[in-house]
Amino acid sequence: MSMSSITPSPRLKVPSVFAGKAWQQVLARDPAADGQFVYAVKSTKIYCRPSCPSRRPERKNVTFFPTPEQAQAAGYRACLRCEPDLVGRKPDPQVAAIEAVSQFLTEHSNERTRLKDVAKATGVAPLTILRGFKRVLGVSPREFAKAQRVAKFKAKVREPKTSVTDAIYDAGYSSSSRLYEGSDELLGMTPSAMKAGGQGETIRYAVADSPLGLMMVGATSRGICSIAFADTEEELLAELQARFPKAETKRMDSELEYAVEAVIASMDESLRAASLPFDIRATAFQMRVWRELQKIPRGETRTYSQVAEALGAPGSVRAVASAIGANPLAILVPCHRVIGKNGTLTGYRWGIERKRTLLEREGA
Repeated sequence: MSMSSITPSPRLKVPSVFAGKAWQQVLARDPAADGQFVYAVKSTKIYCRPSCPSRRPERKNVTFFPTPEQAQAAGYRACLRCEPDLVGRKPDPQVAAIEAVSQFLTEHSNERTRLKDVAKATGVAPLTILRGFKRVLGVSPREFAKAQRVAKFKAKVREPKTSVTDAIYDAGYSSSSRLYEGSDELLGMTPSAMKAGGQGETIRYAVADSPLGLMMVGATSRGICSIAFADTEEELLAELQARFPKAETKRMDSELEYAVEAVIASMDESLRAASLPFDIRATAFQMRVWRELQKIPRGETRTYSQVAEALGAPGSVRAVASAIGANPLAILVPCHRVIGKNGTLTGYRWGIERKRTLLEREGA
């Protein structure tokens, strides 16, 4: 049996990888082999875990490494689909605590909350909140709460019958001046411009082929604002401009290549794509629905009534369907996982066949 091995570091003895057995595990996409080794593809300079769902390369282009670190040292980068560099990594013990605190701050974004009140409500020690937030999320609790308040304002001001003033107070600001101070920094535009169809906004976009056909990814300076599919580039651009009629649009394929790759990788459940920031303009109820859709596990589906019940609003099935139909972020917000009560696929903004393909890929 042939054998491929890595020259060990002087300080660390690295075990060999038996290439014959390893290649059979790669061909079988054996999940039991994950963590035992990674395989790297010379033609793409990418390394993967054995169970990676991507198309198998030719054997002559494959090299095996005992650890991700060894592959990286040889000049390979981690696959965005299977994320082999995360295999075996222990979960951060503070993540659950910070998640509880962030959820509390989000739900109470229109209130002025003190640190001791947050600690009492969540059961997380004040020192853990202060240190953990900065380490896990990269921002302080105050900065996070501030961002949530801005997000709530942005959601309210987009509602047709809500004035800018009403949105300011509904979001928890004590006066309009508190929002208008540094509004360019907080919102990227003035509050009135947000109500004017993106006036003064620049939206960069990229068009690329994907497993579901032609795809467009659009982004503002704050993050992704649109993911859409169509048969032609003209249709994609028309949809983007219809949503933001007064914004300037610029095609920048190379600049947004990272986002396109991450979105395509998310079709195979890429954590990296799921963590991308995105700037969604929607009502508060739509945001609740979209967050609920993101909780549906890969390979499973829900009915409209099940989504409504999960939101604690069983009588809002029609509103749920409307919010799902308005979803601007295909894949990242998996509205394709919602089906009719009788098991039919019902509608899909980007076509029933694309919905069927997505569910088949996910094994639903």
